[in-house]
Amino acid sequence: MRAHTAQPDPGHDPVVADIRRRAVDAQDIVFVSGNFNVVHPGHLRLLSFAKDCGDFLVVGVNRDHDRDTVVPEQLRLEAVQAIGFVDHAFLLDGPVEELIERLRPAVVVKGKEHERRSNPEQAAVESYGGKLQFGSGEVRFSSLDLLQRELHETNFSTIRKPLDYPARHGFHLRELAPVIDRFRALEMVVVGDLIVDEYITCDPIGMSQEDPTIVVTPLRTDRFVGGAGIVAAHARGLGASVRYFGVVGRDEIAHYAEGTLRGQGVDCLFLRDDSRPTTLKQRFRASGKTLLRVSHLRQHDISQELSDRLYERVLPALEQADILVFSDFNYGCLPQALVERLVVACERNGIMMVADSQASSQMGDVSRFRGMHLIKPTEREARLAMHDFSSGLVVLAEGLRRKAYARHVLLTLGAEGLLIHSPGGIGHGQVATDRLPAFNTAPKDVSGAGDCMMTCSAMALASGADIWQAAYLGAVAAACQVSRVGNTPLSAEELLLELSL
Repeated sequence: MRAHTAQPDPGHDPVVADIRRRAVDAQDIVFVSGNFNVVHPGHLRLLSFAKDCGDFLVVGVNRDHDRDTVVPEQLRLEAVQAIGFVDHAFLLDGPVEELIERLRPAVVVKGKEHERRSNPEQAAVESYGGKLQFGSGEVRFSSLDLLQRELHETNFSTIRKPLDYPARHGFHLRELAPVIDRFRALEMVVVGDLIVDEYITCDPIGMSQEDPTIVVTPLRTDRFVGGAGIVAAHARGLGASVRYFGVVGRDEIAHYAEGTLRGQGVDCLFLRDDSRPTTLKQRFRASGKTLLRVSHLRQHDISQELSDRLYERVLPALEQADILVFSDFNYGCLPQALVERLVVACERNGIMMVADSQASSQMGDVSRFRGMHLIKPTEREARLAMHDFSSGLVVLAEGLRRKAYARHVLLTLGAEGLLIHSPGGIGHGQVATDRLPAFNTAPKDVSGAGDCMMTCSAMALASGADIWQAAYLGAVAAACQVSRVGNTPLSAEELLLELSL
C-alpha cells in the first residue's frame, strides 16, 4: 500500500513536518500509539508486526495527562526509542485521530483486542483511504531484544586466564597494560580479502512433511564486516592508525562495508573488480546454533592490471607503516606476484610483516608468505602447507617455520588452545615451544577469533612485547571476541578490562 500524495501542507504542524522529513524516502508510514508504561514482550510483538506493515514505523507515546499513564513520559519515550525497529517516536499531544488526519499514515496498527471495539481512529483513517490494521504479532518476536543482546553484548564471565604461563615466562599481567597503551602509536597497513558476514536469525518451525528438511522463518538480519576488513577494524579498535586495501565488486555489499569501516575509523581504499561480487557469507541461525552457511563469492586471482594498481596504492602507505598484515582468505586478492613485491618493499623499509592464510572451506598455503615475523595457521592449514598429516605438533610447527622462513609461529588448535613456537631456546638455532589452553570455556561464536588473536599479537610484538607476552595478549583478545556473536571490533578498553578481572 502506498501512502496518498494529496496531503495537506504540514508546514504549520512541526510534529508532522518532522515525521515527513525523517520518512522522506519511505513509501508507507505505519503509525502506532499507546502509553508504554513498561515495554514488555507484548509491545515488542505488536511493534514488530506494525513494522512489517510498511517501511517507516512511527510511534506516538501518550503524555502524562492520559489517565492510564504511570511512568513519567520522558522515560516511556526513551524506552520506545530504544527499540531497534522503531524509526521515530514522539510525545503525542491531543487526540490520536487528529494526528492521524494530519499525518495520513498508510497504516494505523492497534492490538487485536481492539478489533471488536469502537475505534476513534477508524473514521480518520477512512477519510483519506488508509487502513486500520489489528494484530498482536507472534510469540517469536518477544525474543528479539535477547537476540540483539546476543549479537552485541560481550560476556566475560566465561573467560579463565591461566597464571602458570606468565610465571614460566617471567611476566605479570599488570605488565601487559603498558603494551596495550603503546598500540596508539602504531601505523598499520592491512591488505587482503574483504568478507561481509550476514547473520540471519531464524525461528525454527519444524520438519517438512514432504522431505527431511528443517523449516525456519527468518526474524532479523545483521551484517558484520569480516575477512581482512575485521582485521583492520580490530587494529583500529585497539588503538592503531590503520589503512586497509582490498578488492570488491560493484554492489551494495561493497558500499555497506566501506561505510561501516569508515565509521569505525579505518582508512580504506577498495578497487572495483567487475568479474566478482563482494564476498558475502550468510549464516542461518536458530536457537543459538548455525544451521547453514551460504557463500556468495569468486575465487580466481585478480587481474594483472588490478594487481599492479593495488601495489601502486599500497606502496606509499608503507613509508610510514610499522606493520604490514597479509590477511589471505584465498579468494584472489593476494596473487603470489603481488605478495612478493610487497615483501621486498617491506624488507627494504624494515617493516614487520604478519600473515594469515585461511583454508577453512578452501585450499590455501600459508608458507607462500616468506620472511614473516609472525604467521598464525590452524593445525589443518599448517598440515596442508607441509603436506604432513602425521607428525607431532612441534615437528609440524618447526617444519613450517623453516619452510616459510618465519620468526614466530602461532598454531591454533581450536578448543585445545594455542601452540607457540619460536626461537628462544638455549644455544644458537634453538627454538622454544609452549602451549596455552582456550581461555573461553563457553564461546558463543568462534568466527573471527583467529583474526582477533593475530591482530592483537602482532601489535603487541610491534609495541615491544616478546612472543610469549604477545601470544598471551592475543589469546585474551580471542577469548573476548568469542564471547559475542558476530564480528564486532575489539576495543583496547575491553582488553584492559578483561586483564584487570
